[in-house]
Formats: sequence, structure tokens, C-alpha cells
Amino acid sequence: MNFWDSSVWSFIAQMSIIFILILAANTVRRKVKFISNSLLPSSVIAGVFIFILKFIPFISKWVDESFMEVLTYHALGLGFVALSLKTIVKAKQKKDGVILNSGIITVNGYLVQAITGLLVTILLVVTFMPEFFPAAGLLLPMGFGQGTGQALNFGNIYEGLGFKNGTAFGLAIAAIGFLVACIVGVLYLNILKRTGKLKVQEQRKENANNMNVDVYAEDEAPLSESVDKMTIQFGFIFCVYAITYGFISLLSWLAETYLGNFGVNTLKPLFWGFNFLFGTLFAILVKKIVAKLKAKKIMKHTYINNHMMDRISGMFFDIMIVAGIAAINWQDLTGILVPLILVCTFGTITTFGYLRLICKKIYPDYPYEAFFSIFGMLTGTASTGMILLREIDPNYETPASNNLVLQQLPAVIFGAPILLLMTFAASGGVTNALIMLGIVSGMFVVYNIILFRKFIFKRKNKIEEVVE
Repeated sequence: MNFWDSSVWSFIAQMSIIFILILAANTVRRKVKFISNSLLPSSVIAGVFIFILKFIPFISKWVDESFMEVLTYHALGLGFVALSLKTIVKAKQKKDGVILNSGIITVNGYLVQAITGLLVTILLVVTFMPEFFPAAGLLLPMGFGQGTGQALNFGNIYEGLGFKNGTAFGLAIAAIGFLVACIVGVLYLNILKRTGKLKVQEQRKENANNMNVDVYAEDEAPLSESVDKMTIQFGFIFCVYAITYGFISLLSWLAETYLGNFGVNTLKPLFWGFNFLFGTLFAILVKKIVAKLKAKKIMKHTYINNHMMDRISGMFFDIMIVAGIAAINWQDLTGILVPLILVCTFGTITTFGYLRLICKKIYPDYPYEAFFSIFGMLTGTASTGMILLREIDPNYETPASNNLVLQQLPAVIFGAPILLLMTFAASGGVTNALIMLGIVSGMFVVYNIILFRKFIFKRKNKIEEVVE
């Protein structure tokens, strides 16, 4: 191999495209007022730049879409590992169950999107587009609610199950979700501001770089000794990811060996699609082992640094967003534009409507802060939710930001059945899609009963008092 071979430089070339366009997007965002006011993250703008530039034949050949898909897949997993390795300071939770409620609302948002998406795609199949994939609507909560990485994972799985251009469909939904989060969110902010219902505070620029946590603890290892501190952080991340790879490989071998076609066609894609989940679990395990070693004085220093892990996970998620949008092949979208537009349009309407109604009831003291944080998350990512929230709560004085962070555990627990049934819904045509529609509708009803348990019991008690 010669050092001047294109294969030697291909990885560097693709990464250079991503980072150069992130820098360009950040410059444009700061200098162009209407783009700055849109609140679109620089990573989304960079992804849109690549997508537009790909229409130029000379430039499109320089963007390796297969590489961008792989990068999106791994950036999701590595980002979750970095986040999970952080030491989380437990916050005191209120006894009114607000964190549990926030997790349920998040999952209900996924369910609203799943119901909407399935209704649209099933109706299209039985009316105008019989050849279309009936379970495609389930990619709406993956793209809107879960983001680019999950949209890629399940889009790829669905493509293997017969959904032509499923990957492009999922990634396009995720890209549109970011636009919905920022454009619809900002428009609604301005409407509330002009009608006098909301005062947008102007302190976000001054507070953008304020630190609310210590960057380094007293017992941490030096920044640079025999090995740089950042190298140690990456060492932990890739150690966990290597363990994840080995474990998923073992599961895949067991599935292929003992479960035949079911293991190969159903379980194996699911295992590899859940790389981020396994990575999260092993990161938590490694973090606990490190804590035990520290407690027994075997390890003298604290090596995992929260601030650095935040920055690393942020980098991976920025890369994931840019690469995910860059991986979209616009030619693959030509035959599925109608379903894509309908799914995203109705998904936006139902998500917006449900959250507006629910936030007024569950968060009476800060309904708008809760709405913008959750709406931003359920159409973009948690970062998008925080960006919208900062427009009206720059110092995070309301519990909305805390809810957004702490709701993750109950959201994972209540949302697990949706992920586990994604493959089932796609493997049996319209019949399985209809069964899945019934399941998610039933879950939505049950979860709302749990959510409104306080109001239901209060009303029941009042009725009993009247009867007595």
C-alpha cells in the first residue's frame, strides 16, 4: 500500500468534509441573522449544506454515503457510551412524581407519532399505494423522537425486511424533525410573544458559557502526565465499545447457531441495531467497577471526567447529525415523497397538539417551558429541546431542564416495548402493522391513565364525598 493511495486518505477526506462544513455552518449561523434566529444547530445546517451540495455531480462523488451511514451508526453508540460513563449527581426528586410523569409524556409522544405514522402508511397501502411498506410509519417516532441514529438503525432493518429505500426514508424523517423543532418552535415562540402570553428573555448569549459544575475535581488525575487526560477518556469509551462489540458478536453467534432463520433474520439485526443500548449498559457496569476500585483505594485518582465526557459526547452527536443528513440519497426519495410529506406533516400536528394539551395540565406552573423543552426533544434531540427552552428560561430557573435530563430512565422503561416490537410490525405486511397499531393505541390509553392518576383519584374521591 502506498501512502498516496486514495484508500489511505478516504477516512480523513470524509471527516474533513464534515468538520469543514461544521465550521462553515457555525460561521453562517453567527453572521446571518435569520439563520441565527431560527435556532437551527450548526450540525443540522452543515448536514443541509452537504445534502444541497450533493446535487452538484462534481461534488457528490466526494461524499461516500456508505461511510456516512457507518459513521452515523457508530457515532450514536459512542455518544451514548460517553454520556453513560459520566458520574451523575443524584437530584432530589419531588414527591409529586414529576420525573415519572415527564418520562411517560416522552413515551406518549413516541406513541402519538407511532399511531399517526401507522395510520398514514396503512391508509396509503389500502388506498393509493398498495406496494408501499405498511409499517413505514413507525420510523416517525424513530426519526422525530429518537433522532438520526435510531432512524438509520431501524430504517436499515426495515430495508432488509423489504422496505425499499427504508434507510433514506428514516434519515429524511430525522432531518425534517430538526427543521420542525426549530422552525415550528420559533414560529410558536414569536406568536406567543406578540400576543403577550410569553416574554422571551434576552440573556441566552451572556449565559451560554457559564459553568454550573466544577470542571475538575480535587482527586482527579493531572491533565497531562505520562498520558494525556483526554486520551484516558477515549480509552474508557473505546474499551466499553470493544466489550459491546464482543458481546453482540456472541449474541449473534448464539442466535444463528441455535435459533436458525428466526435468529438470523429477526434477532441478529435487532442486536446490532441496539448497539447504543448495549454500550450504555456496559458503560454503567464499567463505571460501577471503577467506583468500587476507587472506594477500595486500588485506584487512587478519579480518571473519568464529566466535563470532558460531555464535550466528547457532544462531538459524537454533532458528527452523527451531519453524517446522517449527508447519508440521505435524494434519488432514493423520489418514489416516497408523498408518504414522507404526509407522515411528517401529520406527525408534527399531532405531536404539537398533544404536548400543548398535556403540558397545561401536568405542568401548570411552567407550561410553556415544559412544552418547548419536550417538543424540541420529540422532534429533534434533547439538545434541541434545551436550545428552545433557553429562549424563555436562559438560567434554567424552572424545573423543565431538570425534567428533561432525569426523565430518561422512566422513558427507557416505558418505551422498551415499542423498540422490541418494531421488527414484528414490519415482518407481516398490513396484518402485523394493524396489530402494532392496536398495541401502541392500547399503550397510549394505559399510559395516559397512569399520567392522570392523580386527577382521576381526586375526582373519584370528590364523587364519593358527594354520594356520602
